[in-house]
Amino acid sequence: MRSANLVEINFDGLIGPSHNYAGLSPGNLAATRNAGAVARPRAAALQGIAKMRANLDLGLVQGILLPHPRPDHRWLDSLETRYADAPRHLQAQAMSASAMWAANAATVSPAPDTADGRCHLSVANLGTMPHRSHEWPATLAQLRIAFADPAFAVHPPVPLPFGDEGAANHMRLCEAHGAPGVEIFVYGEAGGPFPARQHREASEAIARRHGLDPARTLFVRQSDAAIAAGAFHNDVVAVANETVLFTHEQAFADADRFYEDLRRLMPSVEIVEVPSARVSLEDAVSSYLFNAQLVSRAAGMTLILPEEARSNAPVWRWLGEHVAGNGPIRALEIVDVRESMANGGGPACLRLRVVADPRTVDPRFLVDHASLDGIAGLVTEHWPETIDANAIGDAALVARIEAAHRALLEALDLVGLIDR
Repeated sequence: MRSANLVEINFDGLIGPSHNYAGLSPGNLAATRNAGAVARPRAAALQGIAKMRANLDLGLVQGILLPHPRPDHRWLDSLETRYADAPRHLQAQAMSASAMWAANAATVSPAPDTADGRCHLSVANLGTMPHRSHEWPATLAQLRIAFADPAFAVHPPVPLPFGDEGAANHMRLCEAHGAPGVEIFVYGEAGGPFPARQHREASEAIARRHGLDPARTLFVRQSDAAIAAGAFHNDVVAVANETVLFTHEQAFADADRFYEDLRRLMPSVEIVEVPSARVSLEDAVSSYLFNAQLVSRAAGMTLILPEEARSNAPVWRWLGEHVAGNGPIRALEIVDVRESMANGGGPACLRLRVVADPRTVDPRFLVDHASLDGIAGLVTEHWPETIDANAIGDAALVARIEAAHRALLEALDLVGLIDR
């Protein structure tokens, strides 16, 4: 049964005042390539806000998730050290602004798919990378406020050692957002020099916890080649929306079997596979062609892409031919998120998709142009203009970052999150 009140809401992570390029994420080629560069937190956050405005202008419902307290003093306390005394690598891990990647916040199963008819969210443990492993308590606190309505069930992480990195390794296909869907969990096993971050055991546990129908749930292995090329999450090589799967030819270990299973469960599915002969894995990863938002509009599906996709000749040529040929993707929208791209994430990394009735979401986590005006003003006033990755131990910088975070939460009437 389809619910007309359920719509897709994109919750974008606001880029925090501690945004810096410390190069903490092996396998994330952009992040490691830019390690040590001077970051621009203010510009990064304003670019993210502009992306949210563009989504509103497309007629989409837009939400926001907020930066975590940084440095993470509670995490450092558990390591028996203070920020000022911590070694350089622990300072960097405690200062990381990587919670901006909202696609890693949680895995979401909408109400039409679950046994109890609630929307379930399982917070990701992010245990593979030290700088991300301490994010989950603040994420859990935030999601339990945003989704406190009985329409939702918010769960803590799957326990380690089973790594889970959230919606970035999860897709959903359906006839409409409010209709029952097929949920697809993508996991990794190897990746040459890079770790596979999503474990099948974690995905299976989440599917059981969410009460998904095993007959409409698929577990699909990501290809080793994709991981080795820098596809540290599946959303770097594939994205799905309603009846369309948009994917690279080399995204999955056994694509033919996956497509066969998918067509059996959902005969109406349209699989748009980009051949490696036209767009190499390297071009797909560097341009973030698939780390895009594929969204539904009255005029047809729109792909929201980073500027880097337009700058890559093979990628842009293929996209132009697809749109001109009346493929299921009917329009392209370009957004400038170069500051976050330099840290290894594009438009899709910045957002968590939740299918829900907006009336059931805490309104402090929903935005319009007026509320974004206020947030942009706070960012302009309080976010550091630049951060040198070699200067994150500076006491004045730490004080400014903490003051900026407090000012934001006070303005949004969410002071309860200051110390979470």
